[in-house]
Amino acid sequence: MEQQIPSNSSGLFGQFLIAMPQLEDSFFENSVIYMWQHSDEGAIGMAVNLPLPITLHELFEQLDIKDERPADAPQTVLCGGPVEPNKGFILHDSSSNSWDSTISLEDNLSITTSRDILEDIARGAGPQNYFVILGCSGWGPGQIEQEITENAWFNCPANKELIFSTEFDKKPKMAAALLGFELSQLSTDLGLLS
Repeated sequence: MEQQIPSNSSGLFGQFLIAMPQLEDSFFENSVIYMWQHSDEGAIGMAVNLPLPITLHELFEQLDIKDERPADAPQTVLCGGPVEPNKGFILHDSSSNSWDSTISLEDNLSITTSRDILEDIARGAGPQNYFVILGCSGWGPGQIEQEITENAWFNCPANKELIFSTEFDKKPKMAAALLGFELSQLSTDLGLLS
């Protein structure tokens, strides 16, 4: 059953959060978070550049799903964040297929949490672009706004090309380029250097 994101989502919905240098040595170091929910009740996103040391083939084996994809099929599984690390999310292109537990986002993106999409992916019948992501990133009411005020993050509009890029190490730099600057121009005190 497909659902639409609640109308109370606003602000950072559909944005990237890019970790500032002072988040070094934290879980979020060098992370790019795709924000898919933001309201007065809090915010939810998922990192799109933190590969895990498990392949999609291995994940399918753990779930007793037969992987019928070609040997060169995408294998990356991402860590979406420290919240619910054993829960799986599939961030994907919107599709004519109908999967259980799907939420439609903007820019023809969807998030599905049901097993049926994994079975379709394993058969080669899934969406064209997707990432299997374990865990998510969450903030309570006012928490992410406070962290942005404290210069822990900057944000910019998300785009599908960057979301589905497999150049994981380059995603923070690519996201900064969307705003027209280099990460080396950032200061831990004031943000952009003059």
